[in-house]
Amino acid sequence: MEVKTAESGPVRVLDVSGADYRRAFEQFLAGTDEKPLTHARLGEVVAGLENRRVLLDVGAGEGRTTAYLGQYFERTVAVEPSAAMREKLRLACPDAVVLPDPIDRAQPPEPADLVHLSHVLYYVPPQDWLPAVRRLLDWTASGGTLLVVLQNPESPCMRMAAHFTGVRYDLRPLADRLREREPAHEYALESLDLHYRTDRLDEALDVAEFMVNVAELATVDPLPDRADLAAYVRRHFTRPDGGYAIGHTQDMLTVRRARPAG
Repeated sequence: MEVKTAESGPVRVLDVSGADYRRAFEQFLAGTDEKPLTHARLGEVVAGLENRRVLLDVGAGEGRTTAYLGQYFERTVAVEPSAAMREKLRLACPDAVVLPDPIDRAQPPEPADLVHLSHVLYYVPPQDWLPAVRRLLDWTASGGTLLVVLQNPESPCMRMAAHFTGVRYDLRPLADRLREREPAHEYALESLDLHYRTDRLDEALDVAEFMVNVAELATVDPLPDRADLAAYVRRHFTRPDGGYAIGHTQDMLTVRRARPAG
């Protein structure tokens, strides 16, 4: 028997520091293959580094991935402006140096062999993406790697967000502009095919609501209707076995910083 779910009213705008966001995020993590697949790929990136002295995780959040990466490095520096996230980050990474400033004001103590920026650019105005990433490239040690992660614009998750908000993110133009400005470095753009799965419509709807909570959602007027979101989930994400699967492919831009000539 299908589980009934609350489908009335507008989609909620979730505060990233609030309990509703936290519940939705935990529900998403419980049903997605993102962490094991992403961590496996990150492990391969780390294995290819020339040095593993310093990790810099920018927008480290609660520190799950920071802790995974940090085990391979001598020192970890994390940038996280959210006070609520920093509390969890310090528990996950007690030995890390934690900086509370946003990207445009942070001052890491030393260059890093890996600079990791995962799912942060959603909260940066698009016109500031290039300056922000160039700033991170300045924090990357010679021969080190900058890694930027973002949702693929053609993933089912992003198509849903674009349908309800008009917003879609894309790393490719940024990669092209960065390559034009910084041609000496090595660039690669790849995708990881990830999926959230559940047998319950109510859980699929809560996670879909979490996914459409792009930074610009609060400016959408009127807000999308939750019943329309439920109909979209049923139409696009129902599996043949009666469960639900939402693809959320992510793109990974890797920049290997060139060593100085001579």
